[in-house]
Amino acid sequence: MASTNCFVLALFVALAFASVDEGLAARHLMQLPTLPPLPSIPGIPQQPTLPPIPSVPPIPSIPKIPTPPPLPSIPSFPNIPTTIPSIPFFSPPPSTKSP
Repeated sequence: MASTNCFVLALFVALAFASVDEGLAARHLMQLPTLPPLPSIPGIPQQPTLPPIPSVPPIPSIPKIPTPPPLPSIPSFPNIPTTIPSIPFFSPPPSTKSP
């Protein structure tokens, strides 16, 4: 528990020193002499106008393909039963020995 408190205290101290450095850096930047203005960026030259796109001729219609004759019908398969019939079990023969 003491190591956690020590870690938190060290974190606060580090943050305090960091903010002091930032404050000093900001004050240093404010005391610099004014800089000359930046040169202006040249504009982008205008693109020449393009000629119009030529018109496209109409697309010819697709020729009709003759349809093949209908296929003959497939005979239907007989129904296959899905249940397994039960196997009859016979009772064992009576024993011939007496106890």
